[in-house]
Amino acid sequence: MSRQFWPEEDEDDTPPGPSGHIGTTGVGPLTGFALTGLVLGWLLRPVSVRVSGSAPTVEWLPVLALLFVALIVAFVAWATYRSLHRRHERIEPYQAVNRLVLAKSCALAGAMVAGGYFGYALSWLGIAEAELAWQRVGRSLVGGLAGVLIVAGSLLLERACRVRGGG
Repeated sequence: MSRQFWPEEDEDDTPPGPSGHIGTTGVGPLTGFALTGLVLGWLLRPVSVRVSGSAPTVEWLPVLALLFVALIVAFVAWATYRSLHRRHERIEPYQAVNRLVLAKSCALAGAMVAGGYFGYALSWLGIAEAELAWQRVGRSLVGGLAGVLIVAGSLLLERACRVRGGG
């Protein structure tokens, strides 16, 4: 009985990987996510009225949760900037990557959320006689602002992750 062994892959045989640089989130993806959210938010009212007979209300709890997320992201951006650029401390590479991934994902999600809330508010314009219309518009505008604050904090965190010699 013969045994067959697979040769171990030599490290020199692996193809070269990417350069190791991740660029900041551009205006294009942010605009695309925001416009997608805007369209989906705008469609939410007419679709939900056709399906269930009533439009969803906008509660304060999700809006306040978004503001809390914006606060957390801004605090992480400030702490990262202070550590890397003021105190010139080093952070572990995995921590830097985690913060950068957090920033990128929050920027895109915040753009989608902002667009969604603004789109929902936009869908109520011209329907002032509807019950709770202005309440929905006001809370949606605050939710959209919270999404914009998440995007701003995320972009600040991305820039705080930059180090000398980086992109």
